[in-house]
Amino acid sequence: MASSSYGFGVVYLAVLLPCLLVPASATKYIDAICHLVSDKAFCTKTLNAYPPATSATSTFEAAVATLHLGVSYANNAAGFAGEAAKENPQLKEKFDACQRELALISRGLKNASEELYDDTAYFDVTDCLDNIATMKNLVGKNTDKASKTIITMTLMLEKFIFLAIGATSTIDIKT
Repeated sequence: MASSSYGFGVVYLAVLLPCLLVPASATKYIDAICHLVSDKAFCTKTLNAYPPATSATSTFEAAVATLHLGVSYANNAAGFAGEAAKENPQLKEKFDACQRELALISRGLKNASEELYDDTAYFDVTDCLDNIATMKNLVGKNTDKASKTIITMTLMLEKFIFLAIGATSTIDIKT
């Protein structure tokens, strides 16, 4: 009887152990990215809450997940800027310009995710900071609700870009 409970324990561990190890290894990959980011707390909290990052089985996968998170956020912000342009005729030109900048950010992050082992990935991501600066200049001093929302989204996206810089730098270090 003791051998059957021993056998059950071995089978139980064999099934359970891989499930327990995945988050630990993913944490290692997330930590590698966050180590290179100035706001480590934001990085860790954000990536640990993002299932594609927590299920990563390599630094490369965690980096790609990080970049995709930025793409998703940029696309959502671009959608909001487009709607704001339709609803605010007096600020349409500025909101349309913000939407274009956000589309450029999305494209830059997507390109970086497709060329992570290439030296250009880092530069694709850092170029996004220029787009952020442009948006800050376009609507940063406006006091209307839509402009304030776009600036809030822009500042959050800037944090995602710094995560993406950490992700691309991690791959540069590993290769």
